[in-house]
Amino acid sequence: MKVIFLEDVPNVAKAGEVKNVADGFSRNYLIPKKLAVLATKAELKKWEAQQQANTRREARLEEEAESVAKALNDTTVVLKARAGEQDRIYGSITNADVAEALEKATGHAIDKRKIELNEPIRVVGSRQVTVKLARNVTADITVVVEKEQEE
Repeated sequence: MKVIFLEDVPNVAKAGEVKNVADGFSRNYLIPKKLAVLATKAELKKWEAQQQANTRREARLEEEAESVAKALNDTTVVLKARAGEQDRIYGSITNADVAEALEKATGHAIDKRKIELNEPIRVVGSRQVTVKLARNVTADITVVVEKEQEE
């Protein structure tokens, strides 16, 4: 029986896929739990329209991400932090701190989860950081951590 999956079913199919499955599996499990629908002509048309809408939406989001990436590329963000004698910071600079400083510097709100830091910054200095805006769109920024002047 041919069905269209509405949700991911582990080891069977992902949401949006059209697959042939056993009749009993679809009648007794997939359809009653609303994990899939029978692949009729009407459902297939609706599925195709939804796929086209998803493609258009992803293209639009990618275009927006590219314009933001152009604005962010080669941006330098300066953060000040208290540091000890060997330039080690008290605490650390996280991707949330970088996102906040980036928003102040450029005016673009960037989600902290899109900033790729392998580990928090714990020393004074300069570092290249990648911001992943979309699946294929990234921007490289420079984060400079300076020692805060003590009074």
